[in-house]
Amino acid sequence: MPNDVYAPAPLQPGTLRITPIGGLGEIGRNMTTFEIDGKILIVDCGVLFPEEHQPGVDLILPDFTPIKDRLDDIVGVVLTHGHEDHIGAVPYLLRLRADIPLIGSTLTLALIEAKLKEHRIKPYTLNVAEGQMEALGPFDLEFVAVNHSIPDALAVVIHSVAGTVLATGDFKMDQLPLDGRLTDLREFARLGKSGVDVFLVDSTNADVPGFTTPERSIGPVLDQVISKATKKVVVASFSSHVHRVQQVLDAAHANGRRVALLGRSMVRNMTIAAELGYLKVPAGVLVDYKKAGDIPDNKIVYMSTGSQGEPMAVLSRMANRDHQISVGEGDTVILASSLIPGNENAVYRIIDGLTKLGANVVHKGNAKVHVSGHAAAGELLYCYNILQPKNVLPVHGEHRHLYANAQLAIQTGIPEENVFLGEDGSVYDLKAGEMTQVGQLDLGYVYVDGSTVGEITDADLKDRRILGEEGFISVIVVVDASTGKIVVGPEIHAKGFAEDDKIFDAVKPKIAAALTDAAQNGVRDTHALAQVVRRTVGRWVNVSYRRRPMIVPLVIEA
Repeated sequence: MPNDVYAPAPLQPGTLRITPIGGLGEIGRNMTTFEIDGKILIVDCGVLFPEEHQPGVDLILPDFTPIKDRLDDIVGVVLTHGHEDHIGAVPYLLRLRADIPLIGSTLTLALIEAKLKEHRIKPYTLNVAEGQMEALGPFDLEFVAVNHSIPDALAVVIHSVAGTVLATGDFKMDQLPLDGRLTDLREFARLGKSGVDVFLVDSTNADVPGFTTPERSIGPVLDQVISKATKKVVVASFSSHVHRVQQVLDAAHANGRRVALLGRSMVRNMTIAAELGYLKVPAGVLVDYKKAGDIPDNKIVYMSTGSQGEPMAVLSRMANRDHQISVGEGDTVILASSLIPGNENAVYRIIDGLTKLGANVVHKGNAKVHVSGHAAAGELLYCYNILQPKNVLPVHGEHRHLYANAQLAIQTGIPEENVFLGEDGSVYDLKAGEMTQVGQLDLGYVYVDGSTVGEITDADLKDRRILGEEGFISVIVVVDASTGKIVVGPEIHAKGFAEDDKIFDAVKPKIAAALTDAAQNGVRDTHALAQVVRRTVGRWVNVSYRRRPMIVPLVIEA
């Protein structure tokens, strides 16, 4: 993997520059820019969900630095599908320039428009479908149907004078899709015959052998679990997983149960999907959750968000007994989603919490209640053989997924030097079918924390982790300005460190001695004296308690 940061040379006319801004080395923040002759096209603009070591963070955005000064050069943003890791950062991009055109399928645009409404942004949109072609500045775009765990997903073909690029977005090759919409391999074959210069391909399941199980296999399992349940059923899934919600509605209806949707995003997204005809709701099956309490436990299914263990999500609150819907003995909870890497511990904590309350927790580990939305190795091999691309850039995955995908490409005969293992900020130029890496940008994480965007740094998160894990100690000392002798204090208080502040009596003489010694050496600056206090308390705490709390000293001159 390239690590050394170096700026690319100025872009030459007729050359296409490809820069993954996010999505390489992570599951999320998917975003790639394409630039030619002064114009920029963006494909996807998603978010990454925070992990446990990022306390207080709501979302993580791509780093828009490479395009912040080029906003007027952007001809549009193509959104391949409606999942948060591909559309979630669009509101933050449009805050910079509200009239950037958004290009996507009917459902994708409906989901992003609803999200933008909450941000009070009315976007300029262009609705496209498979088989359609559109010209945006120097880019001729072609859209291809692909199958994923959300309806209406599209791959995009980007034609320019520099060559042809196929970006799959997230996809799989389910041969028995619930909505009958197949990944269009005939179109892939046609593209392969006419020539694909660069293949940007989903890597999420590249290290999984064989073929992804069809979505259709989930329905009977959900039906069986719900039919055996004696009390209430709670199903947790992503709020945009229309196929999974459809299967839950069908299984509930077949077993004489009503369904209540929980979570604002779940209600919003499924209302949109139903209005557009992507979700077929059996008559009378949906009930407002406020009225669901009047329905007997053995006649209700709650369809919830929170399958990833997010602290404020519905399922977490149920496990913590902090939700109006209680889960207890004899209830059934189904986690109908995959585990996002990094969230495993949070999810297992919820499983434990729900089990402790007496619930029967059904998840991917003990029943076939979820299948992936991403192509496994066997499917990717088919794609490489059909397309025979000149160059391959694996995207959408952590480093092990990108590496596995690169190996698959090489196995099918693509020369190793034409398979590029990149990371966020890698810069590639394409001209006349030849692709080379020409730069490596220094891109970071942009944290959304409440109403602030980009103001929280990694140093702030480190401080939060220390506060949460090690505690906090404040030390206040008043010293004589002329002699440096202590007049008042030291007064020491701690939070999250010890029950009784009296334990600090042992370090007070050490602080006094250190300040006297500093004064004798001519130190009078209160900031320098505060650092003396910090070092003295830090050493004592580390030796005595093997802890590294946050220490905030305050030295005041009298």
